[in-house]
Amino acid sequence: MDAIAPADSAGLENLGRSDCFALLRTVPIGRIVFTEAALPAIQPVNFVLDGEDVIIQTGMGSKLAAATRSAVVAFEGDQYDEDALTGWSVVLVGRAEAVADAAERTRLATLGLTPWALGDRPHYIRIRPEIVRGRRLNRPAAL
Repeated sequence: MDAIAPADSAGLENLGRSDCFALLRTVPIGRIVFTEAALPAIQPVNFVLDGEDVIIQTGMGSKLAAATRSAVVAFEGDQYDEDALTGWSVVLVGRAEAVADAAERTRLATLGLTPWALGDRPHYIRIRPEIVRGRRLNRPAAL
């Protein structure tokens, strides 16, 4: 686990890189932020991590596949506990690339990623994060 970084101006704990990836591994859904027709777009996706790379699947001719082709994107995952008023958020920024190599697609198919949306999703997109940021809110227990 990374050393705990100081809190930010809102009192949230800044997370180290390894903590960010450990937390992302605990949730099945994230959000990809990309540009569509020169405007920001956000789409929920299920994903799996391959090392530190985010892997998602998409269908043939999808807007997401076209919009993310060699584009810089953001990816966000989070979790919160409404009753305890605690939670975390991790944001990655990097380049999205279509996985073209057949052997690599076969390997990625073994990682356990099962799209929740219906339909054939034969294409894989890999996001290689260059920027990794995370924050966590922990409320102290009542005295």
